[in-house]
Amino acid sequence: MSKCILIVDDEEDVRAIAQMGLEMSVNWTVLSASSGQEALAIATNNQPDVILLDMMMPDMDGRATLQQLKANPLTRRIPVILVTAKIQPLDQESFAELDIAAVFVKPFRPLKLAEQISSALENIAVES
Repeated sequence: MSKCILIVDDEEDVRAIAQMGLEMSVNWTVLSASSGQEALAIATNNQPDVILLDMMMPDMDGRATLQQLKANPLTRRIPVILVTAKIQPLDQESFAELDIAAVFVKPFRPLKLAEQISSALENIAVES
């Protein structure tokens, strides 16, 4: 089944690599946003199946974007996977408190991305 995924990252090359990896390995529709504000609008209007959200972005970071997504009745049920370049033990504890499907660490392997996303979505389906 084809999915729609929203990739949110302020770095154009990261969005392009993720999109290319997903398009080469699975036939998913890929939307992209370069900021948290843009992501909120796209998520509301397009209702993607999952959002891949970068933690470190200027203006509205991943945590603030996630809070806005979860506060909106139209986007609160969309699974969110956080993507971060830095993950410390303290971060893992704070991520555990968030309503997220998974945390992926950069750099990720583009051709493995669809498999990782599918696995994360299966895990939340089992928990529900």
